Amino acid sequence: MEKAPVTRQNSDEIDKFLDGAASFADMMFGFIDESNDSEENLRDFVVDDEVANNDEDPSEIEQRKIFWEAQEKLLQATLYRTTSLESRIRQATKEALREIDAVGVQCTCRRPVDGGCRNCLQRELSIRLQSVDFDCYICKSKWRSSPEIPSGEHTYLEVVDKSKAKKREVRVVIELNFRAEFEMARASKDYNKLIAVLPELLVGKAERFKALTKILCLAAKKCMKEKKMHLAPWRKYKYMQAKWLGTYERRTPAPLAVGYSDRQPKPKASMLTSDLRENLPALHYTAVEVVW
Repeated sequence: MEKAPVTRQNSDEIDKFLDGAASFADMMFGFIDESNDSEENLRDFVVDDEVANNDEDPSEIEQRKIFWEAQEKLLQATLYRTTSLESRIRQATKEALREIDAVGVQCTCRRPVDGGCRNCLQRELSIRLQSVDFDCYICKSKWRSSPEIPSGEHTYLEVVDKSKAKKREVRVVIELNFRAEFEMARASKDYNKLIAVLPELLVGKAERFKALTKILCLAAKKCMKEKKMHLAPWRKYKYMQAKWLGTYERRTPAPLAVGYSDRQPKPKASMLTSDLRENLPALHYTAVEVVW
């Protein structure tokens, strides 16, 4: 079978994607429908499940190589072509994180965590971004279970830009642990190489998150198919996209009250356990002998 050459997308098409007019991943591979996968969607890249021996056909090896190289180029192009708005928010986020790292995070949870927790870090980061004139919110997405995926929830930060009055608001998502969201314990070498390209901190428009999620979920599916393993439902595109692109609630964190201290309150003494003679030295008492 004659192989079609892999060509690089021109800059006009990439710019069109970043403006939200088209999905970069859609242009290359088409939309991934987890509930209706067919051989036509992946026929140029899928390794046949019926291959029972380790002696792969040279054409299959070549197709696999083409797939992973194309995925890496596509991933890098989607990551590194950024807008001025995303760059400004990314820079402000990095500066805020450096400041937080220098002073530490004050954990205000019911059960405080030494060094701070993810929720408190997100709260502190959101407050600092608000202080430099970004409309930053803490978002919590929730989704119900279905026959394809389990229920779940996820928290992340979001900056809303309303500077262009004639256009709708622009969502810029801030994910503090993006790479970790796609790491798999038993992944292949090719998949791990792809994941290594990802930043831990990702700041990008919702359209960018959508494109990246499609690319990475397709790669995860390909990885599991090559290893002849089942793809976990929480690795599917429908589950992953619900984290940043599904229904969510947003809230603005309030700064800590003035005079707040993270010092643990001193336990109150009980009248049943306190020594009255020590606490009330002026109290006169008389010993009484009990005769039986």
